[in-house]
Amino acid sequence: MGRSVIAIFELIKLSDLLFFAFAGLAVVGALGTALSPNIVYAAFALLASLFGTACLFAWLAADYLAITQLIVYVGGVLVLFLFAVMLTGKIKDVRHSNPTVNARSAFVVGSALAGLLIYVAVQTPWRTLPSPEFRETTHVVGDLLLTQYLLPFEVLSLLILAALVGAVMMARKDMKE
Repeated sequence: MGRSVIAIFELIKLSDLLFFAFAGLAVVGALGTALSPNIVYAAFALLASLFGTACLFAWLAADYLAITQLIVYVGGVLVLFLFAVMLTGKIKDVRHSNPTVNARSAFVVGSALAGLLIYVAVQTPWRTLPSPEFRETTHVVGDLLLTQYLLPFEVLSLLILAALVGAVMMARKDMKE
């Protein structure tokens, strides 16, 4: 018994444990987001899920994606969501702000999908590639955004600005009939 446990620990690498910890944080956070009856707790579970995803990006040496995940989603979208929830009037009066609908059928479908994914992961012959050397990608992406892809970047920013102005115009009370 003692030798088999030691043999298992010899097979597991620290990088594998880190991957499973980050992936587990992302999955548990996503489950907490979907299953929490309180919208504030769901937002904090979303924070855990997004942070786990950012950690996975960093673990995969995608530093630009990891920083973008943290800045845009965790720093921007989630904070905006929490401010919107906190500033909503009478949010405390709502018993279940995030109701669960058809939990049994969702559990059955989710379990079937998880079983299928586990089956595919176990049956796939995975090849082990040598670890690539870490290269900084942020500098390259920044240069490309400010040289070759400057026009699409600016067009996208104008499109996002137009969407924000449109959302404000639709939300104005004096414009509604």
